[in-house]
Amino acid sequence: MIRVEIPGAGPLEVRTVLADFNGTLAVDGRVEPEVRERLAALAARVRVVVATADTFGTVGEEISVPGVEVRRLTPGFQSAQKEKILERLGPETTAALGNGVNDHRMIARAELGIVVLGPEGAAWETLRRARIVVPRPQDALDLLLHPKRLVATLRD
Repeated sequence: MIRVEIPGAGPLEVRTVLADFNGTLAVDGRVEPEVRERLAALAARVRVVVATADTFGTVGEEISVPGVEVRRLTPGFQSAQKEKILERLGPETTAALGNGVNDHRMIARAELGIVVLGPEGAAWETLRRARIVVPRPQDALDLLLHPKRLVATLRD
């Protein structure tokens, strides 16, 4: 579990991380080695779930990280599918990472919604619902691996 006291907001507890794959963790279906390393470190502390339509058909080889679960989505209504996964995981103790339109509902409902801009950019619907915006997936994962960094952004 990740726990950090946010001044003016109280404690933040994260037991699960729910992440989108393409555009968030991966670019063109490929994950940087640094992202894979951080996912492994995070999976040693909390439950990590990656939700994806697997557009490029690479999630199996790219997310072969012990302790990281992959949930494949079916075509259509993917924002609702991701929200349903979030509901089962427990939104009150989940950090959600995403960038696309189909991520906006999970970003809004999760205790901590983080948008990764990355080279694909981010959808406005998702961006405006996030609590934090970062340029790269490494930065999002580092916030969770070093949770005191969240204090500067989230304190009141």
